[in-house]
Amino acid sequence: MKISAGTSLAALAATAWFATTALQAPGGATMAAAVNADRLLAAAGDASNWLTHGGTYAEQRFARLDQINAGNVSQLGLAWFHDFDTNRGQEATPLVIDGTMYTTSAWSKVMALDAVTGKVKWSYDPEVSKDRGFSACCDVVNRGVAAWNGLIFVGALDGRLIALDAETGKVKWSVVTVDQGQPYTITGAPRVVKGKVIIGNGGAELGVRGYVTAYDAMTGKKAWRFYTIPGDPAKGPDGEASDEVLAAKAGSTWSGKYWQAGGGGTVWDAIVYDQELDRLYIGVGNGSPWNHEIRSEGKGDNLFLSSVVALDPNTGKYIWHYQGTPGETWDFTQTQPIVLATLKIDGRDRKVLMQAPKNGFFYVIDRETGKLISAKGFVPQTWTTGVDPATGRPIEVPEARYKKAAFVTAPSALGAHNWHPMSFSPQTGLVYLPAQEVPMQYESQAGYAHRPGAWNVAIKMIAMEPPSDRAVYKATRALLKGQLVAWDPVKQKEVWRVQYDGPWNGGTLATAGNLVFQGNAKGSFQAFDASTGKPLWSFAAQTGVMAGPVSYTVNGVQYVAVTAGYGGAYPISGGFGDGPQRVAPNGRMLVFKLGGTATLPAWEPPQLPPPNPPRDSFTTAQISAGATNFAENCAVCHGAGARAVGILPDLRRSGALDDKALWASIVHDGALKENGMVAFSKWINRDQVETIRAYVGAQAKMLQAEEAGK
Repeated sequence: MKISAGTSLAALAATAWFATTALQAPGGATMAAAVNADRLLAAAGDASNWLTHGGTYAEQRFARLDQINAGNVSQLGLAWFHDFDTNRGQEATPLVIDGTMYTTSAWSKVMALDAVTGKVKWSYDPEVSKDRGFSACCDVVNRGVAAWNGLIFVGALDGRLIALDAETGKVKWSVVTVDQGQPYTITGAPRVVKGKVIIGNGGAELGVRGYVTAYDAMTGKKAWRFYTIPGDPAKGPDGEASDEVLAAKAGSTWSGKYWQAGGGGTVWDAIVYDQELDRLYIGVGNGSPWNHEIRSEGKGDNLFLSSVVALDPNTGKYIWHYQGTPGETWDFTQTQPIVLATLKIDGRDRKVLMQAPKNGFFYVIDRETGKLISAKGFVPQTWTTGVDPATGRPIEVPEARYKKAAFVTAPSALGAHNWHPMSFSPQTGLVYLPAQEVPMQYESQAGYAHRPGAWNVAIKMIAMEPPSDRAVYKATRALLKGQLVAWDPVKQKEVWRVQYDGPWNGGTLATAGNLVFQGNAKGSFQAFDASTGKPLWSFAAQTGVMAGPVSYTVNGVQYVAVTAGYGGAYPISGGFGDGPQRVAPNGRMLVFKLGGTATLPAWEPPQLPPPNPPRDSFTTAQISAGATNFAENCAVCHGAGARAVGILPDLRRSGALDDKALWASIVHDGALKENGMVAFSKWINRDQVETIRAYVGAQAKMLQAEEAGK
């Protein structure tokens, strides 16, 4: 191995350790993705590799490498890049194992790349049916893979868990983890713990019941399953690991016929193993529908929604839980990244779990007992005045539950912090947190009725629409902010903050070189001084950078890698696109090293078609009804207010907008189903489809005037 002056002692020790313990393939060669239990447990000492989703089981996303540091990061340059085949959302954290990078792109595609050159070793397409994209609340994203004993595991969007040969990319086994007749999806990365692959799912907005499942890593046989909320009482126990605790603790916290709308509680991201205590922590999502008054008659805490739950990884049995938002009614998921550490608090070492979920509180929780140590708001909050330290419950503002009138809530469904990874540096003692401020008006939906397979939130979706008046639009847009926050989890206070012009900025990586790396929504990948927040370096990525970066070494050279590509919940449902409209470029993997000289090709976005308002005349009543129908059926994919941001089609420019029959054949009948545009005939009739055309047509007229400078 070639050793550079900047290679850390930890990296050298890890290399020597692995040389004596590497798994062997038939014939004596070193196995690809040679990851076993001992190696995962020792990952903190193996700085050369990135073996699991958060770097180590503690998921601190801290690279113990200092060849690239605050003194020389200005010399960082592009080493190589790899283009993906789509501009859909890119959220994957790659794994790097012994010189090979394993990563995913949109539509759950997997590839193995040479970590030095970017050369493709193999690729795998699970061929997910495009109509499954309708069930993905927040784009057809995938956050990465897991590795074990020569296998690479991916959760496919359609609910399959697939094991691939790490050497060839060939399927070793595949198991369907969900009822594919229901709108379940998988976007999160699997984790491997003690020979078991752990996977959750998503789909709460569309009406499913959440759970997490463990499978034997070598065979795909189910080991255990834990449901996060109770099911239909008339059907009795599930025969799963969760039966006892659901009966003892959760059942009495629900009211009404909650199971008819699924109930929610999906485990779509955070799954973290505590190797010190031999426990598994899962983050549980929102209710289905969001509105607690509708979901559970406004009664009960609705366990285990919006909770962290500790499980026995061997059996799936319940150990403890902490619920951050009892009776949640704002889509305040607690699925956001979980980081484990030992912190000195009040003079003694505490084994803690740290999490900054959507509701805006930074939590420090004793992971031995599940008891709250502290909680502090890290963004402005209107729904609460704090957390009661005695009970651990938020102190809610009475009007916040929008029972009688609309209420502007901050943070909102997009979260004070969403899925974007945060990192923790043992050197500085700080957590580096992608935070944002996106308020939203909540109003109970009159006449709500559950629609199987469609979005079911039971709030007035029209409240999400950006204002049409340009002055009001600009003023509202100015309220939307994003930050990189350096947070002291012991003192529960901000140390420094980098302010961005808008939300939905990328995950973070902290390194032993006193650096923090983060991408942002505007297309810049940056490095900051970890102690002060001073910007030290940036790279123009040509597209937004949302994913979490990683760092690794090969032959003594340190690299920093990040997946680039905009998408996800904010650009699809936010409706506040900045600057001139354009088609987003395809995503790509970007890899950097000191002295790198590669360059990206110039990007010239294709010309957008002009707005295409219908020549038909529509009544004010039709347009008004269309606004509601669009908000409830179309906005989540095509943008609130019909304002697309260059990923999915902008309907204001659609060639079908001026053709009633063609429009109906697409929206009502599903003529473009193979492209992912499913038929809406199950949920709306032809007259409602026509009102949507009326509304989009009105928006197209405004766009036409805007682009003409009027």
